[in-house]
Amino acid sequence: MLTESEVEAVARAAHEGQTDKAGRPYAEHLQAVAEGVRARGGDAEQIAAAWLHDAVEDDALTEAWLAAAALSDRTKAVVLALTKRAGETPEAYAARVLATPGALLVKEADLAHNADPARLAALDAPTRARLTEKYARMRALLGLATPAQRPPRNITPG
Repeated sequence: MLTESEVEAVARAAHEGQTDKAGRPYAEHLQAVAEGVRARGGDAEQIAAAWLHDAVEDDALTEAWLAAAALSDRTKAVVLALTKRAGETPEAYAARVLATPGALLVKEADLAHNADPARLAALDAPTRARLTEKYARMRALLGLATPAQRPPRNITPG
């Protein structure tokens, strides 16, 4: 099995030269999602899937590479669950994520980073509005609380 650092290296190499919508290196997003999965209590298989979650969708790696990779079946299933297909409805995508053990946590970390206000602030207003709506809709389809609905963390009973 590939180690986490090996998976990270593969993901960074696969996305080399790619940037996000704000022009930042795409690997920064992958790292943020992996860190988000870890912070949410995700396991090694989910962290590996976080590093690779956009690789097949973005044609950075092929499904054949994924099938042959020294990764657990669960990691491969999560990556495939998070890979959007051409013409797929958000409802169908959300249903697949919900039906795949381990995928929801990775998608939650992905959405959290995508919807980060600091990250969105770097975009033009129409793009920011479109993406904010898109991410909110996906959170709703997945049954995830919006950031404003989540209880505060690290509150000590008084």
